[in-house]
This record gives sequence, C-alpha cells and structure tokens, in this order.
Amino acid sequence: MPNPQASVNRRDFLRFVGAVSAATAFTGSLAACSGPASTGSAAPAAGADTIEAGISYALSTGFDPMTSSGATPVAANMHVFEALFDLDPVTRESYAALAAGEPQQVDDTTVRIALRDGATFHDGSPVTAADVAFSFARVLDPANASLMVQFIPFVSQVTAVDDKTVEIKLKHAFPLLKERLAVVKVVPKALVEKDKAGFDAKPVGSGPYRVLEATKEDKIVFERWDKYNGPRPAKVKSMTWRLLSDPSARVTALESGRVAAIEDVPYLDAEKVGQKHKMESVQSFGLLFLMFNCSRKPFDDKRVRQALHYAIDKDKVIRTGMLGNGAAATGYVQETHPAYARAATVYGYDPDKAKALLKEAGVDKLDVTMVTTDAGWVKDIVPIIKESWDAVGVSTTLDIGQSGGQYTNKIDPGEFEVLVAPGDPSVFGNDMDLLLRWFYDGIWPTKRYRWDGTAEAKKMLELLDAAVQTDDAAEQKKLWAQAVDLAAEEAPLYPILHRKLPTAWDDKVLSGFKPIPTTGLSFLDVARV
Repeated sequence: MPNPQASVNRRDFLRFVGAVSAATAFTGSLAACSGPASTGSAAPAAGADTIEAGISYALSTGFDPMTSSGATPVAANMHVFEALFDLDPVTRESYAALAAGEPQQVDDTTVRIALRDGATFHDGSPVTAADVAFSFARVLDPANASLMVQFIPFVSQVTAVDDKTVEIKLKHAFPLLKERLAVVKVVPKALVEKDKAGFDAKPVGSGPYRVLEATKEDKIVFERWDKYNGPRPAKVKSMTWRLLSDPSARVTALESGRVAAIEDVPYLDAEKVGQKHKMESVQSFGLLFLMFNCSRKPFDDKRVRQALHYAIDKDKVIRTGMLGNGAAATGYVQETHPAYARAATVYGYDPDKAKALLKEAGVDKLDVTMVTTDAGWVKDIVPIIKESWDAVGVSTTLDIGQSGGQYTNKIDPGEFEVLVAPGDPSVFGNDMDLLLRWFYDGIWPTKRYRWDGTAEAKKMLELLDAAVQTDDAAEQKKLWAQAVDLAAEEAPLYPILHRKLPTAWDDKVLSGFKPIPTTGLSFLDVARV
C-alpha cells in the first residue's frame, strides 16, 4: 500500500530529480515507451474473450527456456511451456504439469515419472519421453551454456524408458526434486533440432497458450491452445501483452481501459492508481544489485567494492525514490524468506567508512561510469545513488539504456566498470540454493562480473555443493549462511535492496487474477468477468 508520507516524499523526489537533471548529462540511450498509447488495437469490448495487459520490460532475450532470462519472456514462458512439475506463480508450490502423478522412487538416486496422456505441443505433435530426455540433455550439455544448468547439478542423466515414462538418475539424493525440476521446460526435440533460431523467436511448447506474434518493444500476442489437456487450461481465447517500458504509458493504458492489468505500478502513481483499481504491493526477493567488473582495476579490490556499497544512502533511496516500497539488504534474501540469515557484513550508510576504504585501497580520485537499465523505478533511484557516490568524492556518470542492449553491448563483452540493475531469479524457484546459484554459479561470475578464477569463487561453490548434499537441515542452513557471509564480504555482485512489487488490475474485467511475488504477470486460471 502507499507510504503514509508519499505526498511529502513525492515533492522531495521531484525537486531532487529536477536538480540532478539540470546538472547532469546522461550518456547512453534513454529508452522511451515502446510505442505511443494509440499503438495497436483498441481495448476489447467488455466480456470479449481476450485479455490485454501492460508489461514493463521489452523482450531483452529470446524465448528458448534453456537460455531465456529476460523478465518478459520468462513470464510469457509460464503460459507457453510446461515442465514435469511446475511452480504455482502465486503460492510457489509445486504441482504436476506434464507429469501424470508423483515420482516413483526406484532407489535413493533413481526416480521414474510417467507423462500425462494426450499432451501435445503447439505444432500438434505428441509430447514424448524422448522430448523430455532431450530437454534435459540440452540443458546439461556444457556446449549449450544453459542458464538452467546450475540449478540441476544433482541430475546425472535423464532417459526415456518408453514413450510415456522417463527415468532420472541423480548424483545424490535431493529432497527438493519436484520443485527444482520446474526449471527445465520440455521442448519438441524435432522442431528445436531443425530450427533453433526460429524456436527461440517463436516458441512452441505444450502449455495452455501459444505465441502468435512477438515484437521486441511492442507486444506479444497469445492464443489459447485448444488441445491442451493439463491442469491449467486457458480461460480466454487470446491475450495481448503490451510492452510498455515507460511507466506513465502503463498507467495511462490501465486508466483508459486499454489494458486490464499492469505490473510495476510506478511508486509515484500508486496512491492515485489504487483509488480506482485493485492494487497490491507484494514483498519479493526481487533486488536492485550492484555488480562490478572484477577484471578491471580498482574493482578487483574488494575494499573498493565495499566502499561503494557503504556510500549508498539506502534509506533515502527507499524513502524518496521508492516511497517506502523496499527494504535495504541485510542479507542475500529478503528478511521474510524462510532461509534468511543476516550477513556478517551489512552495508549501512557510512560515508566516512567508504572514504577510509578507498584511501586504504590507494584510490585517490575515482571516476565511475554507472551502467544501468531503463526500468522506470530504476531510473527514478539511480540519481540518488549517484548523489551518494559524488558526496564521497567518486565522480559518477550515469549510462542508462535498455536492458538487452546494455548486457549485449557492454556487460557481456566486459566493456563496463559498474552495473546497477534489477534481478529476480525467484521466477525459477524460491529455495536458497537456486537463488544463490543464479548469481554465483555459471554465467554471471564467469562472463559478467568475471570473478570465477578467485579462491573465494571456488569456496562459494564448495559451500553450495556441501549445503545441497547434506540431509541435516541445521547444517544446511549454516552452510548457506556462510555462503551469504562470503558474498557480502566480497561483494562482486550483491543486493542493495529488495523491492515490493506493485500490481494493479481491473477486477470488473478480470476474474481470478492475483499479483505474484516475482516480476511479470500470470494469467493462469484467469478469466474475463
């Protein structure tokens, strides 16, 4: 809900942004709305068998679930693909999707799973055990550089027993098997092998909706898959997701009735939007993180990384830029998470300590280009971070651009110093091992913040591996706490804050809609009134 001091903070914030805008020249690309409010078709008539929604991110990656990490394609994939077991987008509880029922335990490290009868892909072909085995094999193949592989390190091999049964061999017993199997979406082997690029651009799954059209900064159009026979059938004939990265465009689209729901309601507009529509802010793991290029000096020195964390006035960021809709990071996960542990190093606002650490590291004058993304709420608060860094003598230039372009052109090639950006791997799962491995195992430490060759990076993986292999809950929590302490101390990538996710919708149009604790929107089990 809106902060009781929202009106005061709104005035303070607008004065601050005005002053910064007048004094600072932003570099890079400042992305605008994905299209004017009039772009595309008009809102459907009340009762029409379609849903239109406003999404806050453009298509920054393709749809292939093996590699897709963009907020929008991942949210879309919840409607398009199925895993053996999926996670409910609202409760985060596991349920049988392509699986016909519970796994059959053959022995401690072998399970068999039967597939749902009659499941078909969107090209009309049947879903077979060979497709399931192929889907796992491509994720496990190092040559494919899958983002999902770090989430299933316990899987040795998946094979087809017959057309409707798969066998999963594990390296060791893993109690969260069903929850973790959700990260591997099942794809049609023949189609993917024939045209990988085409599949990435226009996905074919077995879920309740299929994609008809996807335009990077405009829209995604879905159609109900009438042959779907699983547990979450589509309740409308079609959906159109308008990709509206500009916050005011999303609000206008909702208020005009062009869309029936929007994610990422701008904090400054939350009170106004909540007066006419249903609105709820859900506490999430979703974080704003600070990431360094550890292959560049002086950011290879953890004291410099720590200094820039201590220099951030997080309370001002949350109070002024987010109107209270966030919580400063005191550990790796939000304090409401069941596995939360307070880190040994907590970055409170301490500009004197920041200056002392920079001096200790031998850094006298530091000029930094802060690369960041154009999500509306991020653009609102990075000027406050810049102000904090400038105040401790770090000359800061903002480089704000569309997320996909920033990663493609700067982050992945290593042409950056510091990144401030949002992230939310909880879309894939909510257990501590998964959330830690997303940022500290695989592509992020090797290809992005370039920390993987360090002794500390090796220690991190040892801790995670030990934690996931123990059946002692207390020992597991202790090992995860040590991993959190290591991440906080080294800070190659570490959260600044965890945000609340404000979602708004028209309950006179939508039936069964609920906000979710991750980025994106879910229309599973949602109908029109």
